[in-house]
Amino acid sequence: MSSQSSAPQINSRQINSRLENYRNKTPAERLAALAQAVSLSAEDVAVFGEKGALPVERANGMIENVIGTFELPLGIATNFQVNGRDYLVPMVVEEPSVVAAASYMARIARDHGGFETSSTAPVMRAQVQVLGLTDPYGARLKLLAARQQILDLANARDKVLIGLGGGCKDIEIHVFPNSRRGPMVVLHLVVDVRDAMGANTVNTMAEAVAPTIEQLTGGQVRLRILSNLADLRLARARVCIPEAALATKDFSGRRMIEGILDAYELAAIDPYRAATHNKGIMNGIDPVIVATGNDWRAVEAGAHAYAARSGLYTSLSTWEMDTQGRLVGTLEMPMAVGLVGGATKTHPAAQAALRVLKVTSAQELAEVTVAVGLAQNMAALRALATEGIQRGHMALHARNIAIVAGAVGAEIDHVAAELAQAHDVRTDRAKEILARLRG
Repeated sequence: MSSQSSAPQINSRQINSRLENYRNKTPAERLAALAQAVSLSAEDVAVFGEKGALPVERANGMIENVIGTFELPLGIATNFQVNGRDYLVPMVVEEPSVVAAASYMARIARDHGGFETSSTAPVMRAQVQVLGLTDPYGARLKLLAARQQILDLANARDKVLIGLGGGCKDIEIHVFPNSRRGPMVVLHLVVDVRDAMGANTVNTMAEAVAPTIEQLTGGQVRLRILSNLADLRLARARVCIPEAALATKDFSGRRMIEGILDAYELAAIDPYRAATHNKGIMNGIDPVIVATGNDWRAVEAGAHAYAARSGLYTSLSTWEMDTQGRLVGTLEMPMAVGLVGGATKTHPAAQAALRVLKVTSAQELAEVTVAVGLAQNMAALRALATEGIQRGHMALHARNIAIVAGAVGAEIDHVAAELAQAHDVRTDRAKEILARLRG
């Protein structure tokens, strides 16, 4: 079966992502509210609500040496509005505060136009490495002269993709005349993969053209594989927030903006800060990628390579103040995601997550995902610019500590609340509180 088989059927009915009092409901109540909001089927409700959404038998067909499955929390980020449309966003993550922070920033943004997004076409690169040459620049011209022949060979491998408007659209030739392994030519196949992530498609095309490239150049082909630096497949998000919307009882909106700009500037110039800054962005992005069955390692690799494309590892996002004194955040990065193929096609929970999102193309999924990354980045900068990251994070982490200390049922909330109120979130302190409760 081609990797370009049809995307999951999505109900395009408009939804309202502003679910009131969602955080205070029980998991069962949240699932019921979600089901009503997005018209989930009974089958999808069962996938989310029952233990073991991925049967071991199906897992055994996905990877090797399977012995079981491993579960992570699946939450819903609320309040997101992207290009005027509301989204409820599934996020799979183990870290406290991520879903809450994204939802809170989305709530602030939705009152001021939400997130504006755009993206380029879903274009991936495959690389074909050629060695054993003495005339690399001559080989380059031979390959360019044979462009149409190479395109035809590549496109013969996936007729379904061609029928959907995709396929290999162009070639690029990169010459490395002085590598330690001798002169090297690397041909790039530039492939529109439509609604797939595209790894299998472009790898197959690279292998198909390799013998002809050897004949044309007289060299030996070694690597034939995609590049995860998907710099032709970019997704972008923008948010604009006025001063008043950022003000708190302790900080003015202008003070908040100045603090965010100061924090961003360090990430822009210092790779030590940029690494943590970009990790905060990926705190929002990876959970959506995982929830939808996409390859989060590929997205991570592309993101960090893109952040270093200038030769200095720097911030993926930018934060500015416009002429009206509003905070403006932008994020542009590679986003190689798909709706078909891989785990998006085989994992029941991934399929259900896509039906919650109601995205109809890989580009739409990429744009929503990058909006979540920008929201998460704004939340982290907002905390860092004021009371610091630990206060809010540890308050949410208190539930984990309560569980580690042995709390169960209603004890968990009681212990967590007391830990958070004292700003003293430690396991030994949680055990003291629990002993007092039970004593």
